[in-house]
Amino acid sequence: MHAAEVTMVHQDSSKANFLSELNDIDSLVAVYRPRLLRYVTFSIGDQDLAESITQDCLLKAYNARSSFRGDCAVSTWLFGIANNLVRDQLRRKKFHFWRQAETTALDASEMAFLLPNNQASAEDRILAVERLKQVAKTVETLSAKQRQVFILKFAEDLDLDEISRCTGMTVNTVKTHLHRAIYSVRKALGVRS
Repeated sequence: MHAAEVTMVHQDSSKANFLSELNDIDSLVAVYRPRLLRYVTFSIGDQDLAESITQDCLLKAYNARSSFRGDCAVSTWLFGIANNLVRDQLRRKKFHFWRQAETTALDASEMAFLLPNNQASAEDRILAVERLKQVAKTVETLSAKQRQVFILKFAEDLDLDEISRCTGMTVNTVKTHLHRAIYSVRKALGVRS
């Protein structure tokens, strides 16, 4: 077998695995809904609209599962669909992109469980919660693309190639937006670059 044939056989088996994953709507929702919902909520700042967009995203993916090529992870494909839905909403101006800081900021008390706390003192935990609030407030001030890239990188733990695929930006553009976002967050936190 030639290298091209081996690659094609591998891609076909990978696509079959992904399609079997996409064929079960309950598993698709159970596995991917929390990440998509978190991403969409951070992106648009409206919990109710984020719920609708996330549901639409999963339904669109399920209905279009036969068009999935298998050349990226299912999560990357889903984030791409979610990005398109968010972009469509913005174009139609059916919602305000930002509301008061209280409605779009991360709830630090809900996020506190993510912080390592086995040896942290009460004071350290309070300081960490305050820093988290400051990061969330700063993320709200970023441009839409910077915010999108920052959230995909740090909240969703996607690599640069995955972010590039699901946003439609080149890797260099992703790097630029990420660098600017990180600079802004560090500046707000008083951290020298």
